[in-house]
Amino acid sequence: MSKRDWGIDDPQETYWYNTRTGEVEDGPQSLSKDRIGPFASREEASRAPQVVEERAREWAAEDAREDR
Repeated sequence: MSKRDWGIDDPQETYWYNTRTGEVEDGPQSLSKDRIGPFASREEASRAPQVVEERAREWAAEDAREDR
């Protein structure tokens, strides 16, 4: 299913990571609560769990610095 199937008229394709299935989706195919994105490439979307983990560590470090 593509974005156009969802009524989204955008010539640029996007990719999403489905947190329930662990699969990359071409366009938004699942419920928003089950996906992370959008990403510009399939490869980038496949790294979504690592990206989320990296960002969480960065935010925690930033919060720790601000608490000093």
